[in-house]
Amino acid sequence: MRHPSVIARRVAAASVSLVLAAGAAACGPEDNDAEGGGADSAPHKGGTLTVLNSSPQQDFDPARLYTSGGGNIPSLVFRTLTTRNRENGEAGAQVVPDLATDTGRPNKDATVWTYTLKEGLKYEDGTPITSADIKYGIERSFAPELSGGAPYLRDWLVGAADYQGPYKDKNGLDAIETPDERTIVFHLNKPEGEFPYLATQTQFAPVPKSKDTGTKYEEHPVSSGPYKVVSNENDGEHLVLERNPHWSASTDAERKAYPDRIDVRSGLDPAVINQRLSASQGTDAAAVTTDTNLGPAELAKVTGDKELAARVGTGHFGYTDYLAFNPKVKPFDDIRVRQAIAYAIDRSSVVNAAGGSALAEPATTFLPNQKSFGYTPYDPYPAGESGDPAKARQLLKEAGHGNGLTITLTHSNNKDFETSPEIATAIQDALKKAGITVRLRGLEDNQYSDTIHDVKSEPGLFLAHWGADWPSGGPFLAPIFDGRQIVKDGANFNSAQLNDKTVNAEIDAINKLTDLDAAAKRWGALDQKIGEKALVVPLFHPVYKRLYGKDVKNIVISDWTGVLDVSQVAVK
Repeated sequence: MRHPSVIARRVAAASVSLVLAAGAAACGPEDNDAEGGGADSAPHKGGTLTVLNSSPQQDFDPARLYTSGGGNIPSLVFRTLTTRNRENGEAGAQVVPDLATDTGRPNKDATVWTYTLKEGLKYEDGTPITSADIKYGIERSFAPELSGGAPYLRDWLVGAADYQGPYKDKNGLDAIETPDERTIVFHLNKPEGEFPYLATQTQFAPVPKSKDTGTKYEEHPVSSGPYKVVSNENDGEHLVLERNPHWSASTDAERKAYPDRIDVRSGLDPAVINQRLSASQGTDAAAVTTDTNLGPAELAKVTGDKELAARVGTGHFGYTDYLAFNPKVKPFDDIRVRQAIAYAIDRSSVVNAAGGSALAEPATTFLPNQKSFGYTPYDPYPAGESGDPAKARQLLKEAGHGNGLTITLTHSNNKDFETSPEIATAIQDALKKAGITVRLRGLEDNQYSDTIHDVKSEPGLFLAHWGADWPSGGPFLAPIFDGRQIVKDGANFNSAQLNDKTVNAEIDAINKLTDLDAAAKRWGALDQKIGEKALVVPLFHPVYKRLYGKDVKNIVISDWTGVLDVSQVAVK
């Protein structure tokens, strides 16, 4: 399971100075013209779309990319067995067929999944895409030199735990069968009702064995999508895509592929990106960003300008920022202390420290507040928006800390708002009202990550965050609360080191369900059950606000990614 900040990159610092006119509160895609994103005519084909990003599109190889739902820029080049539904909001959290004719056909216990490829699928050179190509694409993702992608297949596929990829093992994976050119069958170690979600990962993109150039494949991967790579400079810093002449819209119901050319420029300062999008001059008028948010100060400057407000897309990604406890460390081994802290938290001040209500929504559930995750409203320690210091003091007294308590809160010194000193200070101030003195321990980003994810060095209380690889409760709850996922000698995310047999059993039971709506309800109920153990204190769910150029049309932002979908946009 990857760290969530891979997707939820950054919110620009509040001190950023931009040449933005004063204006009205930013609106989301639901407030804009659905066809034109503020423009007055229907989308049409042609032109060049520019993408301005802060993070380079590195390792542009389907084996090495860590993307969900087919990714964003990668999804223009790499098609997968399934993909995300390309619609606004909640509807966009659904998994739909891509290269396959359906989302997969499981056997009775969901340990075997069968897919049939659509007819007429072709690569950029006109050769047909076969099931063997998908099998090979998956197998090469196991090669150590191509590491970086999602780790699930090594755990889920029968006999895959020690597989080292086709460069070392020519026999391949027996767990993947290709009885004919259009059929592929997966054999799993255990029931996995959410396998269709996993099949959206880029590891499921086809790779023709004859065109595989190993670690150099990223320089010119063979396209199965609507665009092909014509230039890749400095490992994704400047990526240019043009139309794949052999892609057919008749086989692809999800990607619109309006522009003739996609020009991706990365490694830019967030302030520069937002300034260029705001000004919308020249090629920037047909530009978007997929990784750079507006910060609090920038939103304030947008306030009152209707033209700019109409060019701000609002997105929600399944993501939660929270306080994490390590009950192995005193005094957090006492549930009353953990409960006291939960009651004392002032979420209104935390939200303000995170940039205000436009950029953060208060959270009382660990699961994000979206239907696809199984969100079930609950608050095991109701304290209102500003906390209940009196209730916290009562619990501390019962725990033997009637004269107060001194604890340490570990956080990152990075200005990334999720773990920032500002968030930590807001928590420090709130707990002080309950008689809890909080000493702040700020660490540089790399040291912070290493410290909190190692069971040997994990502190008793620290700021944390988590995002799901697909919109379901499974990849949200299991890595954090499944006792079998505690890692003693590596990156551990089960910070409470919870190993509850009933929780583990319920996770297994839900994983057997192929009815995703039924599974969602069970994930919501499990979230509430775990929440009563006070192992974490949910703080807020972030909201993403991103500008786009004045000539960009057809804005679609789903609840799967929370960012503008480049496969849908058109340019004027």
